[in-house]
Amino acid sequence: MGTETTGTSREATGTGTQTNGHPSGPEPAPTGRPTVFRQIDEVPEPMRALLLAALQQMAKSPEIGQVRRVAEAALSVRLGERVLDAGCGAGEVARGLAGQVAPGGQVTAVDASQAMIDHAAAQDGGAGIRYQVADVEHLPFDDHSFDAVRCERVLQHLAEPDRGLGELVRVARPGARVCVIDTDWLSLCGDGVPEDLVAAVTSHLLSQGTMHNTTMGRTLRRRMVRAGLTGVVAQPVPLCFTDPARAAVVLPMFNPQVPPQARMVPDELRERWFDAVAEAGRRDEFLAVLTMWVVTGTVPLE
Repeated sequence: MGTETTGTSREATGTGTQTNGHPSGPEPAPTGRPTVFRQIDEVPEPMRALLLAALQQMAKSPEIGQVRRVAEAALSVRLGERVLDAGCGAGEVARGLAGQVAPGGQVTAVDASQAMIDHAAAQDGGAGIRYQVADVEHLPFDDHSFDAVRCERVLQHLAEPDRGLGELVRVARPGARVCVIDTDWLSLCGDGVPEDLVAAVTSHLLSQGTMHNTTMGRTLRRRMVRAGLTGVVAQPVPLCFTDPARAAVVLPMFNPQVPPQARMVPDELRERWFDAVAEAGRRDEFLAVLTMWVVTGTVPLE
């Protein structure tokens, strides 16, 4: 996600040349339909407000907090560094990074959504972050512009994720750390809900193209090695939910407030599905487990 916004600054650090990422090998092909998180500025205002609220709630969840703590330790930014947060969303991570690199450092936060950038800039609170609308697949920065680069839950939404990864590597200076966080949706498993319903909803999600690149998390290490990074370390972070309400914050297929047009659950199964999820919760038999991956590598010294 990304956009150019008002706030401390909107300027780019340069234009630079784009480089394609390395091929990633056979895997489930993404559909051509953009995911809802790639269309935030195009959806009606009520849906946009719902998506923004969902992202803010997700950022406050203990499970996403756990993932971000692992990523923070892996990226390990330092005073005075120039850091890129690619796909900054509502900007909460960028604001934390700004505090870690000050004084003398600079955080640049980009997102493909103007609405997201505007919201992030409005919450800046004097952090001094440079906000900008930008597509991860075509970053508007010179080669070797940043000392550290992070990108969270963005590549799963891209039609050309390896191009996006190649751009993250291109704009990182020699010796810089690149940390990518993403989801392995095919790792989702659980108990308490009838298996036929789980199979039907899972099949629907895959066939509708609601999620691109469903194996992104598990393929990150390979992709980053092929993109030329060294010392690549992959850390799986399992998220375990035993309460449907907690799961609904991170996993939209368990959230009855997500509107039907988001295509998370087939219309004809919607009532039965959410009744079954609620019943599993009442029996204290609900379980949902999802693995996210934090993968970090270093740009080779020239």
